[in-house]
Amino acid sequence: MTDFVPLFALGELFPRGIIPYLLGGVLVGLGAAVIYLATGIIAGASTFLESTLSYVSDVPRFNRLTYVQSRDWRLVFTAGIVSGAAAYAVLFQGDLWTTEVQWWRLLGGGFLVGVGTRLGKGCTSGHGVCGIGSLSNTSVVNVATFLAFAIGTAQLVQALGVTP
Repeated sequence: MTDFVPLFALGELFPRGIIPYLLGGVLVGLGAAVIYLATGIIAGASTFLESTLSYVSDVPRFNRLTYVQSRDWRLVFTAGIVSGAAAYAVLFQGDLWTTEVQWWRLLGGGFLVGVGTRLGKGCTSGHGVCGIGSLSNTSVVNVATFLAFAIGTAQLVQALGVTP
């Protein structure tokens, strides 16, 4: 095992420049604000996924009245997240698949994120964008926890020399 790697030791903080990150943040914030102002609903991606599952599942959790009543526009929103990311990748990166991480690692990571989303009662978009924006103490604690574990995991993986 190698020595501890300083937080920003490898590469620049913004490897592609600041503009894509700034523009992405503005668009995410604008989308969350529009949804909240138009519907009064916090735009957390995990809640949107749960409402989409009401199309194919009989589980009561996914078939709450609010989910069933709003699932059509939530499905459009969810499809917009996926298609927007895909369009950006194809138009500006030339390829839809932009990672060298193996599929099984992505699947395992996605599963763990899903479990964490359930344990944390929300996702990074709900807590980080909307919850902190509305000064929710729960969201502040959740986001601090997300960040601490993400930074710790990244440091551990890098120190162990794990590569995609």
